[in-house]
Amino acid sequence: MAKTIVVKQIGSPIRRPAVQRETLKGLGLNKMHRTRELVDTPAVRGMVAKIPHLAVIIEEKN
Repeated sequence: MAKTIVVKQIGSPIRRPAVQRETLKGLGLNKMHRTRELVDTPAVRGMVAKIPHLAVIIEEKN
């Protein structure tokens, strides 16, 4: 089974650059305080690292 991470949206994309809004959509987040369980890949980690003010990793699962 693949390692996964739980990502939570903590900020609003309102008045943010379009690139940041698209990154949230790419992670599957679209409303405040929503969480998603995603496969832990370098691409996903990079997306979260690009928007630390909008999304955080709250849990890592094996």
